[in-house]
Amino acid sequence: MVGEEGAFVLGWDEVLTEEELSVTLKVLCMSEEEFKEYKEQDGWEDDSEEEENSTLSNEAISRLKTPCKKLLYDSVLLTLESYGTDLKAEQDLLNNKEAYEKLSRREQQALHVRYGQKRILHQLLELVQ
Repeated sequence: MVGEEGAFVLGWDEVLTEEELSVTLKVLCMSEEEFKEYKEQDGWEDDSEEEENSTLSNEAISRLKTPCKKLLYDSVLLTLESYGTDLKAEQDLLNNKEAYEKLSRREQQALHVRYGQKRILHQLLELVQ
């Protein structure tokens, strides 16, 4: 459902891989019976128009059903745990001019990327709480 990497792409204002995330959340939050029925009725095709008309903006994410929010919340926590440092450590390094300047250009760029990723993930945590 989500491709080889099993990752979703999140932006500041919306999910950029919204179709994949919508379908994944829908399926993972179904009971076994609901899934069986959905699959038997070729539900995959019936929902395509509904999914095209919906976007997973930050506002829409905050209105998801509780099971979907819980799934997203737990997934974000697992993703954040995979980083070697937390958001505060990245912020502290960015604010420490002396330490920051000791980093190579590549390390500085990586720091900015990690920090941005973590900020987006923390924003998602707030939306689904």
